[in-house]
Amino acid sequence: MNKVEKGTLLIAEPFMKDENFQRSVVLICQDQHEGAVGFIINRTLRGTIGDWVQELEGCGLPVYEGGPVGKDQMFFLHTLPEVIPGGHCVADGMYWGGDFDALKSLVLSKQIPTGSIRFIIGYSGWDEEQLDDELKEKSWLLAPASSRLVFHDSPQQIWKDAVKTLGTEYLPLLNYPVDPSLN
Repeated sequence: MNKVEKGTLLIAEPFMKDENFQRSVVLICQDQHEGAVGFIINRTLRGTIGDWVQELEGCGLPVYEGGPVGKDQMFFLHTLPEVIPGGHCVADGMYWGGDFDALKSLVLSKQIPTGSIRFIIGYSGWDEEQLDDELKEKSWLLAPASSRLVFHDSPQQIWKDAVKTLGTEYLPLLNYPVDPSLN
């Protein structure tokens, strides 16, 4: 895979210096030719969605840090297009956004199945040339997205599991230190 389009995972190479993206996995939700937009899927924020969104007060679902842009904006990913209409299909069975009132009703009535939604604050964005440059610098590894990774029950394990999907030749990356100068 060498083209970034919606449904692509950007997997940070092990020595990425940008602390916004160290050991991150980003789900691309808008194609590169439109200016790529994606969400980091393996970093949780403190608190729950009820702490972040007044309309969802009391709800204990986790919140994820989507990236360094738009930190005053909330987004959501889900696998429930039949009950949350209006979402944009990102990849097989995964949707970005949709009818917030329908989502709110489901969340408040505790009808959201475990592992079917991700609330996200902020996003990651690149213009076409910027992401092309980062790919040429080999800052990112590319893989197709899967619900298993995007809605993983252990966010701290996503980077390692994403690297494993690339094949056995990438397994040594799992043991690289974040900062090789400390080795």
